[in-house]
Amino acid sequence: MDFGVVLQTDPPASRVVDLARQAENHGFDYAWTFDSHLLWEEPFVVYSAMLAATRKIVVGPMVTNPATRDWTVLASLFATLNEMFGNRTVCGIGRGDSAVRTLNGRPSNLATLRDAVHVIRELANSRSVEVNDRTVQFPWSVGSALEVWVAAYGPRALALTGEVGDGFILQLADPDIAAWMIRAVRDSAEQAGRDPDAISFCVAAPAYTGDGDSPAERAHMREQCRWFGGMVGNHVADIVARYGSDSAIPKALTDYVAGREGYDYNEHGRAGNSHTAFVPDEIVERFCVLGSPREHVAKLEALRELGVTQFAAYLQHDNKEGTLRTYGERVIPAMRAPVVASA
Repeated sequence: MDFGVVLQTDPPASRVVDLARQAENHGFDYAWTFDSHLLWEEPFVVYSAMLAATRKIVVGPMVTNPATRDWTVLASLFATLNEMFGNRTVCGIGRGDSAVRTLNGRPSNLATLRDAVHVIRELANSRSVEVNDRTVQFPWSVGSALEVWVAAYGPRALALTGEVGDGFILQLADPDIAAWMIRAVRDSAEQAGRDPDAISFCVAAPAYTGDGDSPAERAHMREQCRWFGGMVGNHVADIVARYGSDSAIPKALTDYVAGREGYDYNEHGRAGNSHTAFVPDEIVERFCVLGSPREHVAKLEALRELGVTQFAAYLQHDNKEGTLRTYGERVIPAMRAPVVASA
């Protein structure tokens, strides 16, 4: 299993760069960021500094969207970074959430998302593609390599992911829900004539490490990560509106949003925000990865058994460095296959 961190590009950008550097030094393979240009600094500018400060780590958005960014410009950004730093980028993409809604816009439809994935991938892999009835290609791009991973929750989006995605991003760490969604993506890939084993499966969720023995400490962990249930609920509310509460979507995912009364994007992804009181403790525990290193390893092993190939830890809480250090010293080594010097 690979490991990633998910950062917000809050100023100063040097702090984001330093967290990416620390993540690499602790054994993480990926450094993702939010992509919402009104709420945070421009991530593609920061990516250059992140890549320059590291040696191997792969960077990219979790997630960008086809609505606020021109697809050819996105592809050019990735291809340029790949030329500068040696194919160390990945594109996470979805229909659009905070970047779109803060402008009073609407998420893209799935047909648009499908087309965007195709155009971005072809151009950023140094290939030609049809855009606006014209064949276009970057004449300066040679040997660029980019995978496009699709973030999805609903049945139709999951099917699209299986048909076109190089990877699937699931933003919650509940094994039961993950099993249903991974199966949906794999089934769709098979029906499309693709090899499901060729798809990367990334689970992204807040990770908070500590002893976890004290009720007060556990409560603090939950409060620092409760924002995530609100963010996921924002997507789930769209799914319930489209498919209803009696669809095939797991009840554990849909039932808790019944008490949702709205969402303030000014507090998007912030610990201690004021609009997540509807998120119960059970959902925080199920959707996030909290507690001792032993608890983290147990949950990650369960996810790996389901086919998860990467866990990306959101670090939007007050224990960023501590969590990175614990993962580097305790969790990641425990998830690696043991190797002996002599046998």
